[in-house]
Amino acid sequence: MDLDEGAEAIESFTGGEILAVPCDADSIVEPHEGMEFESEDAAKIFYDEYARRVGFVMRVMSCRRSERDGRILARRLGCNKEGHCVSIRGKFGPVRKPRPSTREGCKAMIHIKINKSGKWVITRFVKEHNHPLVVAPREARQTMDEKDKKIQELTVELRNKKRLCAAYQEQLTAFMKIVEDHSNQLSKKVQNVVNNLKEYESIELQLLQQR
Repeated sequence: MDLDEGAEAIESFTGGEILAVPCDADSIVEPHEGMEFESEDAAKIFYDEYARRVGFVMRVMSCRRSERDGRILARRLGCNKEGHCVSIRGKFGPVRKPRPSTREGCKAMIHIKINKSGKWVITRFVKEHNHPLVVAPREARQTMDEKDKKIQELTVELRNKKRLCAAYQEQLTAFMKIVEDHSNQLSKKVQNVVNNLKEYESIELQLLQQR
């Protein structure tokens, strides 16, 4: 469906069911604590669309990972005006004129985390911004600076690499299991040969003693 024509389907993942809720161009589905999503990406898409409709640009912020396997367990999504720009100077001072900062210390954000059922749920929602909101459906996405775009691209690439590594690790584990099974079978065969040789030697010794 064309969002610009005002016909879209908002996906609600509450209760494990996907509900299509038609809404017009002026309708905004607001995040709330307890809202569930099937995946982290689904939550990002929802908040990015909410940001576009409200009038700000989403920034993918910090995350918390599992110490055991490195999986992302929680994530913060916020406004691109979050935080403050810190000026870093070299030994000889700035070599070029710094770009105007877009950071204004905005606190607007959502915090999502994965629950025991594997769904992602909003555990905190800060609605208020400390700066004017500009609703520009097409232009708002273009105001995201190159750093944000690069971060998103690298995040997607890293996720794909991790999936590929997991697949390779699974194949390697299966191969090692086959090698281990084959090695065990070979060891049993060698042991049988040794036992048979010992048995033949014993019989041969008995025959020699009887002569």
